[in-house]
Amino acid sequence: MSNIAIIFAGGVGQRLNNKDNIPKQFLNVNGKPIIIHTLELFEKHNEIDKIYIAIHKDYFDYMKNLVKHFYITKVAGIVAGGATSQDSIYNALKLANEENSFDSIVLVHDGVRPNITSEVISKNIKCAKENGNAITCTSCQETILVSKNEINPEHVPFRKETYAAQAPQTFKLKEILEAHEKMRKINPSYDGIVDACTLFKTLNIPTYMVEGNRGNIKITTIEDLYILRALIRYHEDIAMFQANNGDLASAKYG
Repeated sequence: MSNIAIIFAGGVGQRLNNKDNIPKQFLNVNGKPIIIHTLELFEKHNEIDKIYIAIHKDYFDYMKNLVKHFYITKVAGIVAGGATSQDSIYNALKLANEENSFDSIVLVHDGVRPNITSEVISKNIKCAKENGNAITCTSCQETILVSKNEINPEHVPFRKETYAAQAPQTFKLKEILEAHEKMRKINPSYDGIVDACTLFKTLNIPTYMVEGNRGNIKITTIEDLYILRALIRYHEDIAMFQANNGDLASAKYG
């Protein structure tokens, strides 16, 4: 049994509106593409055995070269993405299924979520082994409004009962692959299926939550990019602080 990370980054969305029209997963932050920051989190985690990547077909060779250049040694395969993120994940799952046991643990993660903590990865693996799956989420700190007409709020859930689902979302390989195959028969275009949690809930399969870290943002807008840069600087300052035996002045200015 292996612990496998499925990293999907098949999109070419341009919501960041960068001048070079580079897909956001390949934008450089602190000398590395965002997707490399993400991959390194799983590469360095001692419980992760293999990584599979789903990437847009036009960037397949580019992704292979990045993996080689940055020495991401746990990558066991790269597949071309599909029409939707769920198609891309399904393609990676099929390859993983050919090479791993059915009871392997699979962590499905966005290529543009480069700030997940090692502790959250470990909690996902533990919860999935005990309960069959794990959905990373954080409690909502703002009031959530539900509106179909985008004008009037129709429902306001109790804030203490609301959570934001993030990634990774973690499953047994056999179960997540079977869920995809069932959905593809009844809803081949994955209409309304925004993530694996939604997939399982649509099929009435119970899911289990694990607490995530609040810095685990998905890079979607230019504001997210600036937040990511600040978070990376924060982690660098903490590392320097620890390396200097807690001497904060030396960590920042030495």
